[in-house]
Amino acid sequence: MGKRIRIGTSGFQFDDWKGTIYPPNISNQDMLSYYEKELGFDTVEVNFTYYRLPSSRVLEGMMRKTSDDFEFVVRSHKEMTHEIWEDDQRKTLKENEEIFIRFKEGVKPLKEAGRLGCILIQFPSFFWPKRENFDYILTCKERLKEIPLVVEFRNRNWVNERTFSFLKAQNLGFCVVDEPKLPRLMPFTPKVTSDVGYMRFHGRNVNWFKASREERYNYLYTPNQLESFLPSIRNIVQSSEKAFIFFNNCHAGHAVKNSLYLKRLMGLIDELNPEQERIFSLIEENDLAKIIH
Repeated sequence: MGKRIRIGTSGFQFDDWKGTIYPPNISNQDMLSYYEKELGFDTVEVNFTYYRLPSSRVLEGMMRKTSDDFEFVVRSHKEMTHEIWEDDQRKTLKENEEIFIRFKEGVKPLKEAGRLGCILIQFPSFFWPKRENFDYILTCKERLKEIPLVVEFRNRNWVNERTFSFLKAQNLGFCVVDEPKLPRLMPFTPKVTSDVGYMRFHGRNVNWFKASREERYNYLYTPNQLESFLPSIRNIVQSSEKAFIFFNNCHAGHAVKNSLYLKRLMGLIDELNPEQERIFSLIEENDLAKIIH
């Protein structure tokens, strides 16, 4: 539990991983165990909680399928971040404390077992840096007290020293993102503002705004691209008590390939097991040679 860095994927249960990442006939119930035992991951970002509130029964079941060393990050529910206004003009906030109570109750088993790394609270692009929204972030912190929080912004206007100073003063984490270099998207800004360092790799699909939700994340980082991130990653690890790195380019299993590659680059895998060898064989031979030899 004392690891300084954990690398994994944003989710683990995808049909298009069957036959490539997972065995063709694997059941959904066996995917998480396979993810840890065969692929060698020690953390996962739980994203289904954006669409439905976490259930203590479901999360207890996920804990039973993993070892005591496995840590979870849970994403906030949409009614905590995206659907928080009474009207279309987004001027009046809803009274949504009950959602936070239910969310906190759902993740309670993870917290009590010491296996909840943090909560990722992701705000939409229409969440602007204004006084009311700074105050709302503080409300989130108060309602989720005693749980480490990391904030992911989708509006680039938050990327400034005022935001970073605010997050540092409140010991709230800043989610560093890498995504397509397009004007409306977030720039890569490797900052640490709390005890928890956090990075999310969304891919660089230039058709981001035209692609379907699934195709948007159809992108495989090249070895050279991953190597270029190493100085920033090492600085984030050194500047935090613990760091999480997740790949959200989950289409066709790209996130697994990139996560394992980065784990090897970071020296987190000493020797590839047979299943990791098979995943690496899906990468071009020249790319594989760079980190094995």
